[in-house]
Amino acid sequence: KLSINAFDYNCHLDLIKLLRQEGELVKLRRARQKMSELFPLTEEIWLDWLKDEIKMASEISEREKVYELFERAVKDYICPEIWLEYAQYSIGGIGQEGGIEKVRSIFERALTAVGLHVTKGTALWEAYREFENAILETAQPAPGSIPSPEQQQVLCSQLERIHTLFRRQLGIPLLDMEASYAEYEEWSEEPIPETTIKNYKKALQQLEKCKPYEEALLGAETPKLAEYQAYIDFEMKAGDPARIQLIYERALAENCLVPDLWARYNQYLDRQLKVKELVLSAHDRAVRNCPWTVGLWIRYLLAMERHRVEHSIISEMFEKALNAGFIQATDYVEIWQAYLDYLRRRVDFTQDSSKELEELRSAFARAVEYLKQEVEERFSESGDPSCTIMQNWARVEARLCNNMQKARELWDNIMTKGNAKYANMWLEYYNLERAHGDTQHCRKALHRAVQCTSDYPEHVCEVLLTLERIEGTLEDWDAAVQKTENRLARVNEQRAKAAEKEAALAKQEEERAEQRKQARAEKKASKKAKKTRTGDKRKADEDDDGEWGQEEELPSKRHRGEGDGVLPEEDMEVETGLFGRSEKADGPAVPKEKASTSRKDTPKVFHDSSKDKVTVFVSNLSYTMAEPEAKLRELFGSCGEVVEVRAVFNNKGTFRGYCYVQFKEEEAARQALALDRTAMEGRPMFVSPCVDKNKNPDFKVFRYSTTLEKHKLFISGLPFSCTKEELEEVCKAHGNVKDIRLVTNRAGKPKGLAYVEYENEAQASQAVLKMDGLTVKDHVIKVMISNPPLRKLPDRPEPSRASLSLAPRQIYGARGKGRTQLSMMPRALQRQSNPVAKAENGMVQNSPAASSDPPAEPKKMSNADFAKMLLKK
Repeated sequence: KLSINAFDYNCHLDLIKLLRQEGELVKLRRARQKMSELFPLTEEIWLDWLKDEIKMASEISEREKVYELFERAVKDYICPEIWLEYAQYSIGGIGQEGGIEKVRSIFERALTAVGLHVTKGTALWEAYREFENAILETAQPAPGSIPSPEQQQVLCSQLERIHTLFRRQLGIPLLDMEASYAEYEEWSEEPIPETTIKNYKKALQQLEKCKPYEEALLGAETPKLAEYQAYIDFEMKAGDPARIQLIYERALAENCLVPDLWARYNQYLDRQLKVKELVLSAHDRAVRNCPWTVGLWIRYLLAMERHRVEHSIISEMFEKALNAGFIQATDYVEIWQAYLDYLRRRVDFTQDSSKELEELRSAFARAVEYLKQEVEERFSESGDPSCTIMQNWARVEARLCNNMQKARELWDNIMTKGNAKYANMWLEYYNLERAHGDTQHCRKALHRAVQCTSDYPEHVCEVLLTLERIEGTLEDWDAAVQKTENRLARVNEQRAKAAEKEAALAKQEEERAEQRKQARAEKKASKKAKKTRTGDKRKADEDDDGEWGQEEELPSKRHRGEGDGVLPEEDMEVETGLFGRSEKADGPAVPKEKASTSRKDTPKVFHDSSKDKVTVFVSNLSYTMAEPEAKLRELFGSCGEVVEVRAVFNNKGTFRGYCYVQFKEEEAARQALALDRTAMEGRPMFVSPCVDKNKNPDFKVFRYSTTLEKHKLFISGLPFSCTKEELEEVCKAHGNVKDIRLVTNRAGKPKGLAYVEYENEAQASQAVLKMDGLTVKDHVIKVMISNPPLRKLPDRPEPSRASLSLAPRQIYGARGKGRTQLSMMPRALQRQSNPVAKAENGMVQNSPAASSDPPAEPKKMSNADFAKMLLKK
């Protein structure tokens, strides 16, 4: 695959992984080398490579190769871990000549690169101090001996070096600054200088300003581009170049494939810092990360020219750009134009000929040929339909080289490439002739333009007449007038024919649209007639069956809440009448024939809302639970005296998975809430207060916070087999764990998610830094500060009284809603059995209030009556 496409990033990764598994060290080194030449490598890839090379490096020469590899690694991205590894590895060579100074040099470079990193910079400062403290220990005189003046000087010098490190660190806003300050107080035998204290307090204030942005980064999901952009804007206002550079580098480490971010960073470096090594390094990394973005290559060429890089290097970089694989033809036109501009700026046009001028002309010719051959073959277009490169070449020849003959040849070539029909192309050539040619060629060009132009011939004709009015003879004027009139007459004739043709086409389209509309109407009518015939047949069949109005009752929809309140009793137990409306509570309940004999004769017991304070609602129980009353009475008996356990069954006598537990005392009900999520026959049982959601619609029983909690972590990607104890063992290494909650589904099965609560925010932040990306049982976990997204609840318009009283209640089957929500009952039968008569002259006739007669039974209808009613409607 790589032999076909060397820029396949994922294929490089797969090859490296396979070679590492097989232990092919030579091939592995070669594969990594090839990938590093094409792409910047991530921190993880570099660390794996470095660790493999460190294991094999034993000789001094091999150690030098590892040093070279470290130097390459720290240039790709800002990587605090790589810098720390580099410094620690260099300590191993402290015994060599100049070893100590080399280690110090690496530490200083590391501090320059990442010492300002708010969350990760502290580790480098501490490592540097530990190294200097180790040197201090070796400089201490033996116990009981008196140090010589030289030893005393070395000792004082080393102490001052450590003091300086402490003071430098305390002047930078870093995480856990307070701990570093306390350590300095404990270590130093002298009082801390006022200047250091002042700088420390100033850094603390700066840290408080940075904390919201750092917390936003900790709580956000990768790639965190919006959060980084806000942080960049904050640092830009502060105006510290080192901090601006650092936050850009941090953002690019996680958004390395965002061209706009690279462009903004490079623009800042070009305009503000202007340090050659820094600027060119950033441009080089930009084009290696996003080689398909032509704008980054153009900025790189300009930066190289700005910093006076050798011509051969710039030309080599341009050749790399041509092989970068741009995604559209116009990109190649832009990169060629940028390179030609660079070559043109190198030419001294005061000389008749020079090496640079010949190179420029050769590049123009190559560009035209390249677009014609390479680009057109790949994209089926040159990307330069108006020949802008040839136009610029012609301008250079005419204006800078005074070679109008070559310019005319180029324009002749431009017109033969399909541009002769455009007025603006002719006028561009005409303006060039007016500036650097003669009147004869101007007149000739305009005459050709009048003859060939098809888009704006009037404009070209006007320019020709203007020329002849100012500079032409009478014969020239007459010729121009005759030519323009003839041309405009032909153009108007062609336009009239085109308009007639367009009108005819529009009329045909209207006729076809009308035919399609008529066909759709006929098809719709036939479908309606067919549906009516089918409906008549179905009604006749129903009439033959006897009492067509009787309908089999469907079971209520299964409850799916998580114990978040009491369901209305009428939704659970009251049976439905003939027309889909609930019968009155005191009416007779007609059980189904197939109902369980053990439950069908049980009288309906309605919930007494006055007992809510001594009652809890229990849900998510197994539908197959046998004798739920007895089991729950035994379970809740530990909380207090249980007055009643009322399980809810459907019309078939099947347990519906929820019930009410009533206690004698209110305190017992409160204690029962502690049994929430208790396992019951393999499922977590939900226990919640008994609250009528109709009366308290805003009542919530979710007991966990749904807002940002800086001391709590959210962990995802956990293996399902991970236990609470195993997770606690991992988490307690980074702070005091107060609570761990493993998230499960309604069946009690783990979802691979967990919430871990620490004592304070600092411990949680440290845990995020050290645990994110950790592998637990072959699963890479993701760790972030707990900040659940807001739940978007659908807007439910409040129904009017009329809709509540008139709309029939929906009846769903055991599987919930069917594929259609259309009622299979005729609308006429969904009306109330005793409809209110229409009002006439403001008086209601035959209203129930005005009459004491009982409502009449609805008249049974024959098939003929039913058909008449339907047709009437």
